[in-house]
Amino acid sequence: MNPISSRLGLAVLSIGLLIALPVSAQTAVWPNKPVTLVVGTPAGGAIDAYARTLADQLTKQTGGTFLVENRAGAGGNLSAEHVLKSPADGHSIWVTTHAMFTINPSAYPQLRWKQTDFKPIAKGIESPLLLVVHPSVPARTLPELASWLVANPSKAAYASFSPGTPSHFLGFQLNERLKLNMVHVPYKGSAPQLNDLIGGQVLLGFTQMQGAMQQVQAGKLHAIAITSLERSRFLPQVPTLAELGHRDLSLQVWFGLVAPVATPPKVIEVITAAVVKAQGDTTYRTKLEAQGFEVPRESGSAFETTILNDTARWARVVQATGFKAND
Repeated sequence: MNPISSRLGLAVLSIGLLIALPVSAQTAVWPNKPVTLVVGTPAGGAIDAYARTLADQLTKQTGGTFLVENRAGAGGNLSAEHVLKSPADGHSIWVTTHAMFTINPSAYPQLRWKQTDFKPIAKGIESPLLLVVHPSVPARTLPELASWLVANPSKAAYASFSPGTPSHFLGFQLNERLKLNMVHVPYKGSAPQLNDLIGGQVLLGFTQMQGAMQQVQAGKLHAIAITSLERSRFLPQVPTLAELGHRDLSLQVWFGLVAPVATPPKVIEVITAAVVKAQGDTTYRTKLEAQGFEVPRESGSAFETTILNDTARWARVVQATGFKAND
């Protein structure tokens, strides 16, 4: 056989075999090495719990290796910068939050990343915040709490899980709304905030439902109000802020996944499909719901729309408060 014809025949055969293979086999796009889910808070908080549950689920689904790396600091900005410095191949993903992604761009004057540096993948969970008080506070309703704070100015302080977050700004807005004079006590994450609320070092605050729900059920904290528009199925006895006349303070915080915008579109597509599949898994959803999370099915353009709307809301609040974060 003519050598040239032989080589041409082999080439045609190879192309035919390649076309016949599934896309995943052709490219082995993701994951083809360990995937790191980068969390911008210390271990032990609500975001960390979500990331580890997701990592376990994706490991089962794909057979790959998924790791959680905590890079706390600068309100989550260090984690964003770390992901942007990593190869844009889908193996370093930022587990970002409502606050980090939609508030930080307005709150940090010297921010070293932009929203457009990232491609949104999916909203992973959403949850309201709880306004809780230590049991030593005799108030069980919002009007009672306002009266007690006026009568006890030396104890009038509220804890947030970080400055420049919804827990900070809701406290600020409630302070103004009820004509109080509370001092803001910021923490570096939801876990230390919750620990001090339980210990009575600070007597009230808006906190993550994921951690606070069990403490409320155990009587270690009392829930005054919840920020969802409707009462939660997890704590149906707790009234909403909307019921109490403060509908404009309602919100659902979320955690979501984003990757560097330079990540190949095919890789983003495969990651999104894997996350959406995870969120449809009954066992996975049950694990997260047991922690007080709701598991939405929001990805791609729908998630991008949520981000745009939330960013506009918090830009107005940041401007109104004059808050500027220190990097």
